[in-house]
Amino acid sequence: MKPLRDLFKMFFVLTVLISCSKGSSSGNGGTQIAPSNLVVNAIASTDGSGNVSFTATATNAVTYVYEYGNGIIETVATGVVTHRYTIIGNITYTVNVTAKSSSGLSISKSIQVTVNTAGGGGGTPSLVFSDEFNVNGAPDPAKWGYDIGSGSGGWGNNEVQYYTSRPENAIVQGGVLKINAIKENYSGSAYTSARLLSKGKYSFKYGRIEVRAKFPTGVGTWPAAWMLGDNINTVGWPACGEIDIVEHLGRDLNKIYGTLHYPGRSGGNANGNTILVPDATTAFHTYAVEWSALTIKIYVDAQLFHTVSNSTAIPFNQNFFILLNMAMGGNFGGAVDPAFTNATYEIDYIRVYQ
Repeated sequence: MKPLRDLFKMFFVLTVLISCSKGSSSGNGGTQIAPSNLVVNAIASTDGSGNVSFTATATNAVTYVYEYGNGIIETVATGVVTHRYTIIGNITYTVNVTAKSSSGLSISKSIQVTVNTAGGGGGTPSLVFSDEFNVNGAPDPAKWGYDIGSGSGGWGNNEVQYYTSRPENAIVQGGVLKINAIKENYSGSAYTSARLLSKGKYSFKYGRIEVRAKFPTGVGTWPAAWMLGDNINTVGWPACGEIDIVEHLGRDLNKIYGTLHYPGRSGGNANGNTILVPDATTAFHTYAVEWSALTIKIYVDAQLFHTVSNSTAIPFNQNFFILLNMAMGGNFGGAVDPAFTNATYEIDYIRVYQ
């Protein structure tokens, strides 16, 4: 039989352990305090570097998670950080900051910051070409010409439309360029549309090109913004190179294509990728290509979704001109819905920075 004093000692130790356990704030029954009063500030540099200084503060926060709006996420203990944006141009990003407490509770806040980022040569990038489509009527003839004819006339994709220069198929209204595909019998084709191009009027080598656009929903529509090498008439396609800034198919809504075509990687073997943009047919988005001697990067808004290494082995080190069009059907567009009557591809602006 144990002495009385030993039993007393065991009782005392057990009582202390139970008291400590009940008094802990880290147990399931402990008090947890969420962060509050989250404030986020951003100061963008004006020197073209792309640097933005962020400061986030919140009561009871121990870490801050920054989602910079370009696919990069970073955890910062102090809430103070400088982030460098690398996409050339004057771009607005939505930045989300989440403040977290020691117990894991959190509070979030989003802000927008506009960043002016230059190329590798420093300084502010220059807008060297643009069409804002702010003057009603025909597209600016100083910037745009037209390809005219049927899909069987040499477009190479078995398309079923006839391209015209009529205002019914291409017109600027209300601050946007409208390319209209229409079901109608016209010069032996069952549909009409338009294909604008800057060939012979404007071309460029390297830089950032942006197209802000909204796409139609009709099955069989195939709107695009793209570029071809200036030497297409002498070397042909795909030797001239093709940069598809954006393509969309009415049979596969909201799936965005960004693609490069060149010898060995053309047609069904092209070098490209896709990304889902849930509201591509109901809202305008900025589709862009950032092009240099080293890389060709394809974006939707600020999100990079395809990169190709550039070199002298592929034909992307020369001047390219711009095309805006909406094809109907063809090898890529697929069969046209028999109930289709018309569809409109809207372009808010096109801009080139260098």
